[in-house]
Amino acid sequence: MIQRIQSLWLLIAASCAILTIKFPFYSGNLLPIEPTGIIVELTAASNIVLLLFAIVVATDCLIILFLFKNRKLQLRLTISTIVLSILYILVFTLEMKKFVSGNLSLTSTIAFAIPLFLFFAARSIWKDEQLLKSSNSLR
Repeated sequence: MIQRIQSLWLLIAASCAILTIKFPFYSGNLLPIEPTGIIVELTAASNIVLLLFAIVVATDCLIILFLFKNRKLQLRLTISTIVLSILYILVFTLEMKKFVSGNLSLTSTIAFAIPLFLFFAARSIWKDEQLLKSSNSLR
């Protein structure tokens, strides 16, 4: 299981999803008339929908990790998790619209890396499936 490269990609994607709970995606002011200039950070923990997305993406990655005997199901679930992680980023951008002013945090790259790592995992799973098909045709 661990010698397969997609296992590492899935572990990295799961850890990135967990890290988005703690680290900010966006920092800025919520209200336009804030005289003190209090900066609020948008994390996955600050919104219940974002928190649920982060938990679901992380658990999906860990569940997919242990489906190594059924590669077709593993590939389908990985693709659906890619779609889910893109929706996760879209919810983050919708929450950014509530801010009056602010900037993307450097740690927002963690959220953008999740679909990338899932894509790498899906590509590796597909290559394994193709390798098994070609080895079965040689027999």
